Amino acid sequence: MLYYLALFLERNFHPPGFGVFQYITFRSAAAAITSLLISFIFGPMIIRMMKKHQIGEQAKKELQQIGNHVSKAGTPTMGGFIVLISILIPTLLWANILNWYVILIFITTLWLGIVGFLDDYLKVVKKKSKGLIGRYKIVGQVAIGLVLGGIIYYFPQLFSSNFDLYNTLTTVPFSKNLNFDWGFLFIPGVILILTATSNAVNLTDGLDGLSIGTVGIVSLAFALIAYFSGNATFAKYLNIIHLVGSGELTVFAAAMGGAALGFLWFNSYPAQIFMGDTGSLALGGAVGGLAILLKKEFLLPILGGVFFAETISVILQVSYFKYTKKKYGEGRRLFLIAPLHHHFERKGMNESKIVTRFYIIAILLAIITMATFKVR
Repeated sequence: MLYYLALFLERNFHPPGFGVFQYITFRSAAAAITSLLISFIFGPMIIRMMKKHQIGEQAKKELQQIGNHVSKAGTPTMGGFIVLISILIPTLLWANILNWYVILIFITTLWLGIVGFLDDYLKVVKKKSKGLIGRYKIVGQVAIGLVLGGIIYYFPQLFSSNFDLYNTLTTVPFSKNLNFDWGFLFIPGVILILTATSNAVNLTDGLDGLSIGTVGIVSLAFALIAYFSGNATFAKYLNIIHLVGSGELTVFAAAMGGAALGFLWFNSYPAQIFMGDTGSLALGGAVGGLAILLKKEFLLPILGGVFFAETISVILQVSYFKYTKKKYGEGRRLFLIAPLHHHFERKGMNESKIVTRFYIIAILLAIITMATFKVR
């Protein structure tokens, strides 16, 4: 909204300096700063509100013998509200809100935030231990996947005049002149990616600051990718698909990075608040949505390698347990406990050290991701 106000004033009254609002770099920086300010202003208010209404994390039986998880019971949760307003408000203020890339990533993030809120509400307020029934959560994830995939597949003209030439394509890492065409599998692929990424970030949200800090690193990498993809000169130099208008996603990704830093202020060890599914599902959907809109789906296992490893650890643990129970009569485990971060906790590693090392790995993976554009 500020973007359009500034354009109106600049075109009609020509105030000095207002031309800077046309630059994505300026608006992205402004969005990141706005996100931080919103987090710092509203964060303490939301924490106090959650404490007042006794909306706190419930103790998990499987984690009672690990670290200090027992003491975390009662810590305010549903802090995803802080994350959501810190992303969505700056996006409305600083991005081109008529741009379809922005519209779709906004709707995807908000929708999955609502799904996560329903899960948190049922668990924390209504005291239903399982929260939102799994199949209903899947329905919510599939529904937004159908909307996102369907619009890209059937209405490419909404994005640009030539978007239909590459609406189902995606970049293949380490390959200079090869793009993969999803074809008629595009919509199922979008559904799979959104469901997988939202659940992956949710699985990673088990230690103070782990998920939100990793998302912050990933979002900053996506900010660069969005800027390169939307800039004809950079896209040609890197030999990637030039997506006209996708540069506006830089503003969203920058807001996401600012929101991650802002929430980390309260979520770092020892956490004052947890983000719950309200935040983790929304952020996971945003990560998946950015990859889909920027045609970088195959980069997710690299850039989101921490989330990928956490998810794989759970899949392997469950599969191996079922296999050994069927073959030997008793279930055996590959890891002491899954997801992966709890395995290291059970081995005696300090929570803060695990989080810091996962951050280091996430930064290395982000660097490798950016390197794939030239190592081709």
